[in-house]
Amino acid sequence: QLAESGGGAVQAGDSLSLICAAPGRTISDYAMAWFRLGVGRECELVAAISRSGIITLYADSVKGRFTISRENAKNTVYLQMNSLKPEDTDVYYCAASTYDYSDNYDRPLWYDFWGQGTQVTVSS
Repeated sequence: QLAESGGGAVQAGDSLSLICAAPGRTISDYAMAWFRLGVGRECELVAAISRSGIITLYADSVKGRFTISRENAKNTVYLQMNSLKPEDTDVYYCAASTYDYSDNYDRPLWYDFWGQGTQVTVSS
């Protein structure tokens, strides 16, 4: 499975770095993504990255503030979150997809493996 870490409670304007580790898996085999889910809200793609790392996709709400990256040699994916806003408060999930097809990056059902999530809370 996948394991997220790095969440926490911060003030608006602060930064957080989320980490997704994949023990026992070779993440270079997967397209990877971060989703977020809040109470009463749909599961939303935050950012996705292709197997090679060349292609990335971001939600409009985080463009210019968040950066997704990966280190295949370390089996790790990162989400650097800057200029955080209260509306970024959510549980953030890491996900892996066997199929690397960018048109489907924003579809949760496309992903095969998920982590348990990490809470991010941003106060104003």
